[in-house]
Amino acid sequence: MTKQATAVLMIAPVAFGFNPQTATSNVFQKAPEATEPDAQAQARSEFLTLADGLRSYGVQVILVSDTEEPHTPDSIFPNNWFSTHSDGTVVLYPMLAENRRLERRGDILTSLSRTHKIEKIIDYSNWELDGEIVEGTGSMIFDRAHKVVYACLSSRTTKKLLQKIASDLGYELVAFEAKNRDGTEIYHTNVLMALGHSYAAICLDAIPDLRERQMVQKALKNSGREIMRIDYKQMHQFAGNILQLSTPDDGLLTAMSKTAHESLNLDQLALIAQDGPILAAEIPVIERLGGGSVRCMLAEIFLHPIKDQSLDSEEL
Repeated sequence: MTKQATAVLMIAPVAFGFNPQTATSNVFQKAPEATEPDAQAQARSEFLTLADGLRSYGVQVILVSDTEEPHTPDSIFPNNWFSTHSDGTVVLYPMLAENRRLERRGDILTSLSRTHKIEKIIDYSNWELDGEIVEGTGSMIFDRAHKVVYACLSSRTTKKLLQKIASDLGYELVAFEAKNRDGTEIYHTNVLMALGHSYAAICLDAIPDLRERQMVQKALKNSGREIMRIDYKQMHQFAGNILQLSTPDDGLLTAMSKTAHESLNLDQLALIAQDGPILAAEIPVIERLGGGSVRCMLAEIFLHPIKDQSLDSEEL
């Protein structure tokens, strides 16, 4: 099975905070209390704790600092605006919220091209002008080993563009609708499900159409993974927003938040731990105000390095 990414790009926040433009479609976000302390300072501390935790397992962290202007409160979630692929492709994605579109930074890609082989860039960002949205690996869960992509449809994941991206990248598309318990749409697929080497964490209860649920189950079983069901409560504690990465010794590490870790039962944790250790980072402010968790903070780098060098710095 294809190795997971050994490197991730993370954007250090400089003005993190609650984003009203995204809150209308993200029920995971919670508005700040009137007495809320400095969210930016706490978010930066949480961010650095996660980055340090990943490094302690040998994962390469390419650290980039956000800029003061333009104001991008959600820049800490870079996986929504770009993805990388082992054939040297970088894909740029259209975003629903206007202030999130400002997160796309050509300087980051230029710097990345000096250290990694970028063969081509596919830019779908202009599709947002016609209301067609697919927000990167928030919208899509890539099974890179089996060339299957999973996606739940929403205002942030529209079917026409989704079909084109899957076709252009050579993936079979498994698309479905997913709802919260109250019937509202689930905004991103990566809060609903995650793929490990030997397991697939998924809230099947959130797929109301039985045929679509069976379709997803069949695809996951065909991949050889054991299905690990999470319930609605666990999903809202970000148990689906986890990411498996490769370590230098060819081992596997599963990164998640402390919130997610504490929501899982012993059998679920044991299943995940069969693949390797679990890193549980405490990021409550990022989760509460941003409505995303550990997986959203990590943009996987599948590009091949031009030469061996350390990028564990803010040089990008």
